[in-house]
Amino acid sequence: MTGQPESRPQNITTLLADLAGEEYCYVTTTGRVSGHPHKIEIWFGIQNNSLYLLSGGGDRSDWVKNMRTNPLVSVRIAAHTFAGSSRFVQDKQEDGVARRLLAAKYQDWRPGQSFSDWALTALPVAIDLQRV
Repeated sequence: MTGQPESRPQNITTLLADLAGEEYCYVTTTGRVSGHPHKIEIWFGIQNNSLYLLSGGGDRSDWVKNMRTNPLVSVRIAAHTFAGSSRFVQDKQEDGVARRLLAAKYQDWRPGQSFSDWALTALPVAIDLQRV
């Protein structure tokens, strides 16, 4: 110990940018029936303070059903935990951002290429994050 305060990014946007390359995040929802925490490991993309997910199961996924009932979630990326409020992406421009972020990160998609079926049809979900 040097007696110096721990060095860490000054704001959440910088921290999230540093974490954007992590392979997975862990999202914890509240079970819509049980009320118990339900944690999933999932691919993600980040832009500014928003984390994006694509649900290949669409509205059938339990985590999506849980978010529709209670949008408040927690997200862990590496050793960092964030509080978040989930929302279902409605804006066409934001929809494109979510799909491009995840397709580029996980499927080597590049502008000018077609999306995979998953990237084209999955349900886009945004989680607006804040530090815990």
